[in-house]
Amino acid sequence: MAFAEFDLLRAEISGLGSSHSVGRVCEVGGGTIMASGLSSRAALGDRVNLHRQSGSQLGGEVLALHTGRVAVLADGAAEGIAIGDRVELIGQAGIAPDPSWIGRIIDPFGQPLDGRPILRGTVERPLRASPPPAAQRRRLGERLETGIRAFNTLLPLVRGQRIGLFAGSGVGKSMLLAQFARGVSADVVVIALVGERGRELREFVEAVLGPAGMARAVVVAATSDLSPLVRRRCAWAAMAVAEFFRDQGMHVLYLADSVTRFAEAHREVALAGGEPPSLRGYPPSTAHQIMALGERAGPGPEGAGDITAVFSVLVAGSDMEEPIADILRGVLDGHVVLDRGIAERGRFPAIDLLRSVSRSLPRAATAPENALIAQARRLLGTYDRAEMMVQAGLYAPGSDPQVDAALRVWPALDAFLAENEPATVAASFTRLAECLAPAG
Repeated sequence: MAFAEFDLLRAEISGLGSSHSVGRVCEVGGGTIMASGLSSRAALGDRVNLHRQSGSQLGGEVLALHTGRVAVLADGAAEGIAIGDRVELIGQAGIAPDPSWIGRIIDPFGQPLDGRPILRGTVERPLRASPPPAAQRRRLGERLETGIRAFNTLLPLVRGQRIGLFAGSGVGKSMLLAQFARGVSADVVVIALVGERGRELREFVEAVLGPAGMARAVVVAATSDLSPLVRRRCAWAAMAVAEFFRDQGMHVLYLADSVTRFAEAHREVALAGGEPPSLRGYPPSTAHQIMALGERAGPGPEGAGDITAVFSVLVAGSDMEEPIADILRGVLDGHVVLDRGIAERGRFPAIDLLRSVSRSLPRAATAPENALIAQARRLLGTYDRAEMMVQAGLYAPGSDPQVDAALRVWPALDAFLAENEPATVAASFTRLAECLAPAG
């Protein structure tokens, strides 16, 4: 135990640094700060400290390199920065997770947000690590218990799977993520709250996530008032923490809320660095950043654990074709759509089953289970097509046996999708079979 404590102390001391290169502010404007004297030593992505004449400091990141100068984007408002101010080069700043971080709330730099001291781990990990080699990764694993009937049956989640949660604001996305954090069988849960409203952080941790959820969770948070550099870093830092636990052989559940705000933060940084906008204002590098983040999750190589990931996406006006939703949907192993109309009639989670899919099927279920899933989808699809006629009084019972069967089971199926009490996969399929029994 004593040796472990000395290792942690050594890691803290090594992170202090003994010397740093220093430059000077030579130009301020256009959203960036130009510094001279660092171009021969700085690298893209390096962290810097800006020392104002008032004595206060402001962090920043190197965005571009020019002959004799470097462009820096500050972490906050640049008010008070003057020509000649000192710019201290810190270098690449990773994150050093430690098992003691479980149950803690930290910022994207590994500093505590819950008022208690925290120790660095013994090894610093890069923020933008490469995913495991594709040919060495295992296949998707066994089906996971989620505690939610819809995901135990119709939309199975398996170990190492990556799914997207597509929803507008106020449709129950955060509540569903909290249910995953509490109910999905995993060793550790890592939650990235990117650009979250500051007043909601404590409410999410204490009321939504609760003590049971926090007991196995690491929450990495960057509130909406922080700079795009910090908000973008949040998703990377949380993924680096998840990779730390994965490499220890653990099964990690990674929850990101939301990829949309991650992409928006990257857009701000990329535009400040001179990258031209293309897809509805997003620069070309946005697609790569999203796909690179997603590829880091998933099954690990032999001897390591897995990262099962749920990435939430804010879709304005339920537009599933907007750039971020379209990019993410194409690289994940399934997507779940939450519908505002369903939420407005009081059914939560407001899953639109017909627009949602799990690519773990049919392998994740047995033949009888797949038959039940196919029957439920077929009947829900039939009801969806006939709903307008039924409500308008234009359908005569007995005209179509399939529609009649759908009308008989729809109330029970709709209630089934709203059942959130803890239940095993086997019990959930038994309940689904009971709901479908009236169809004959």
